[in-house]
Amino acid sequence: MAISMYSLGAAEEVTGSKHVLELDGRSFLIDCGAFQGKRAEADRKNRDIGISADRIEAVILTHGHFDHCGLLPLLTRRGYKGNIFATPASRDIASLVMMDTAKIQARDAEYLRKQAKKKGEEFNWEPLFTEQDAIEATGQIVGVSYNRPVSVDNGVRLEFFDAGHILGSAMAFFTVSSGGKEVRVAYTGDLGRPDKPIIRDPSLIPQADYIVLESTYGNRKHDSAGDALKQLAGIAKRAVKNKGRILIPSFAIERTQELVYYFHLLVDEGEIPPIPIYVDSPMATNATTIFQVHPECYDKDVHEAFTRHHKNPFGFNSLHFTTSVDESKALNNHPGPLIIISADGMCEAGRIQHHLMNSIENPDTTILIVGYMAENTLGRRIRNRENEVKIQGRWFKRRAAVEELNAFSAHADYEEATAWLKRLDTTALKKIFLVHGEPAAQNFFRDHLVSLGYPVQIVKYGETYGLG
Repeated sequence: MAISMYSLGAAEEVTGSKHVLELDGRSFLIDCGAFQGKRAEADRKNRDIGISADRIEAVILTHGHFDHCGLLPLLTRRGYKGNIFATPASRDIASLVMMDTAKIQARDAEYLRKQAKKKGEEFNWEPLFTEQDAIEATGQIVGVSYNRPVSVDNGVRLEFFDAGHILGSAMAFFTVSSGGKEVRVAYTGDLGRPDKPIIRDPSLIPQADYIVLESTYGNRKHDSAGDALKQLAGIAKRAVKNKGRILIPSFAIERTQELVYYFHLLVDEGEIPPIPIYVDSPMATNATTIFQVHPECYDKDVHEAFTRHHKNPFGFNSLHFTTSVDESKALNNHPGPLIIISADGMCEAGRIQHHLMNSIENPDTTILIVGYMAENTLGRRIRNRENEVKIQGRWFKRRAAVEELNAFSAHADYEEATAWLKRLDTTALKKIFLVHGEPAAQNFFRDHLVSLGYPVQIVKYGETYGLG
């Protein structure tokens, strides 16, 4: 049996997850995510998936974040007709993300075409895929529930385990058999954290020969949720005092719903007064609906305790969802205090850019960073507290305060990932492959795990690793 693996994305970087498991010349693609970063570089990388569609036997999707599912419609557009295996919740979320991405690209193309025409310049940029491509990709997704082993091809069995990262996120556990030999390979996707609200903790997986492990926060330790709630309450109280606004660039899926939950908790406990909260993201509004129809993913104890008092665990009286562009623009003139949660989480697109343009120069504004910001994104520059940032071609002085709460991250830190590993049966473990992390984080995490006796390899782009 010839079995190997290599990565076409998220190797010594965080975005663009694409990993290939090969068995006797057959290729299985784990995730098909889009790269995020510098615009020209991202566009170039995203147009080169790295593997032709006719070489892929099956695609396995770990979860519905853009950097894991964002290029599935492009794969379909280029001729892939096979199955895409995902949990039912991931299917619904990925469908939303892919369709939203297609719409954004179409709008961008139209805007850039008009700008080029005004300047008398030639314009030849085309979107990566269309809404129809997104629809076709969604039609290829086969829903597979957690802990339900399925055969994805001859000699390849797949079982999903809850990754505890976002709604529907899964670790993909493969049992590969050929010629009387069996190899077990686990891909964590993005590994979540224990004791998060709404969704369950990461599951334990069976004994594996190889684990492909994410390392986003391989050199960081998150604050405790209790400390974060105190900080969040302090930021909210300051906004009330100054009649200012809090801008939260947030991923539409999971982070938005979690923030609403926490603000609701603080109001219920009398820690902060009710403050108008606007979720200004059509995708987040739709994602919240998806949350409501997938209770199979909830943390049972938290959900039951919450719903004893509230019928809707994702909303309360001070919460508003904007739907139209006009409603979004009207927030510019809304008096404070005010909280605006808006996508994109890395500030690279969407309505959050317009809110930043309107408020980033106001010292009574607080920009609250609650998630990972990739290199070369606007979100990273704001997180780094640069004094001047460029948004949609214009320069703005940053006078707004910037606060960061990493306790709300959906990724395990290095201690949490280590604790998860220690709970596994690793007697047969031959290697841990680190992916989905920047070099500094990966080097620290590798050294930490090696000091504990684990065999660790940092995956490099373009290198193939034999599994046998």
